[in-house]
Amino acid sequence: MRTAFFAALIGLASTAQAQQAISVPYDGSFDDAAFAVESAILDKGLVIDYVSHVGEMLNRTGADVGSDTMLFKEADIFIFCSAVISREVMEADPMNIAHCPYGIFVAERDDGVMIGYRSYPDGAMQKVQTLLSDIVAEATAE
Repeated sequence: MRTAFFAALIGLASTAQAQQAISVPYDGSFDDAAFAVESAILDKGLVIDYVSHVGEMLNRTGADVGSDTMLFKEADIFIFCSAVISREVMEADPMNIAHCPYGIFVAERDDGVMIGYRSYPDGAMQKVQTLLSDIVAEATAE
């Protein structure tokens, strides 16, 4: 039993490492991009549960962990869920709970602002990926 448990953990870790982010450049300021993402999420009738200020945390704690590298000028992640899509994907496979809630990031580096999200596995989770793709498309539309 323990061997199966550890094998499952290793499988989850491998899956997590294989996931990549999909990002789209944003032609505008970080604040405008953050507002566009927030608006696009709300326009879908979704509720933002939390905004994680990852860039602020990384900048604040860099020296504490022995780094002077600035990864982002600013970076936020908008955390939210969709009751309809979450139910669909979890009815297909209850273990899809591991992917919830969903997040869209806005980040600014020296080369500009980007908006993105993680890619999801094939199957039912592609419904989530489509939702995130639609939100990013709306946020980046001119």
